[in-house]
Amino acid sequence: MKNVSASLILIASLCGTIAAEQPAPAKTAPREQPAPAARVLLWPDTAPTGEGAREKTDASISVFLPSKDQATGAALVICPGGGYGGKVLTHEGSYIAAWLNRHGIAGIVLDYRLPQGRHSVPLSDAQRAIRLARAHAEAWGLQADRIGIMGFSAGGHLASTAGTHFNAGDPKAADPVERLSCRPDFMILVYPVIRLDALGHKGTRTNLLGPDPKPELVAFYSNDQQVSDQTPPAYLAHAQDDKVVPPSNSASFRDALKAHHVPVEYLELPYGNHGLNGYKGPMWDAWQKGSLEWLAKLGFLAPKK
Repeated sequence: MKNVSASLILIASLCGTIAAEQPAPAKTAPREQPAPAARVLLWPDTAPTGEGAREKTDASISVFLPSKDQATGAALVICPGGGYGGKVLTHEGSYIAAWLNRHGIAGIVLDYRLPQGRHSVPLSDAQRAIRLARAHAEAWGLQADRIGIMGFSAGGHLASTAGTHFNAGDPKAADPVERLSCRPDFMILVYPVIRLDALGHKGTRTNLLGPDPKPELVAFYSNDQQVSDQTPPAYLAHAQDDKVVPPSNSASFRDALKAHHVPVEYLELPYGNHGLNGYKGPMWDAWQKGSLEWLAKLGFLAPKK
């Protein structure tokens, strides 16, 4: 009995250590939860888990649409953060969708599967969400060439992974959704994890890749190493005093995009740490204002035809 008790204490201690290493969401006062226009399961039957295996899942997207008189036809798939060990589905999810709606942009909150070391699982869900947005473009008042992706912290890693690992779809697929492209048209990345090396975030890497990943797998998911000329434009924002996810993550992605002549803008925020002072205040307002101006400059917010 003493051995069992000691084992339970050790397990609890290890779980607490892993949780402490993950980017922790800042605490703010609760607010009213917006209601989505639709909730769609990502996978109608079973979802891929890698190496040909599949599983049942309730992973989904919640679709928040702007009023028809404001709609620009643009949409963003939103990837909440949480170190791949949880998901901040309000402050980095539905609340972001509500903000986007006020500016004529559809917000599609991705409730993705947590990897638990199955590294391909979150990416499969993000790719599927982009394809579903295109498949429902007419019904949801979207333009298929204005489907972007955004993410926060580890959700920023997922968003940047989708922006660097994509394909045009499989024209022979039995599922018509899988025939569509999963390349996002643009990215917005807020205090993102980009790298999975020593300069990234240990908890995010462990939850995604396991405790001792092979170097080639670390490189595959270090998205500054995966940029190409086909990578979509990106807007990044990162506090320079972020102690959880170093701002060098955003800087390295910016540099890689520039090297490939991909349009990029990086807002270096002077303070705010991780979570930008609890999702409020001048630094939080600054990235929102800057990202909207950037989208308008690239033409994504012009009235839809």
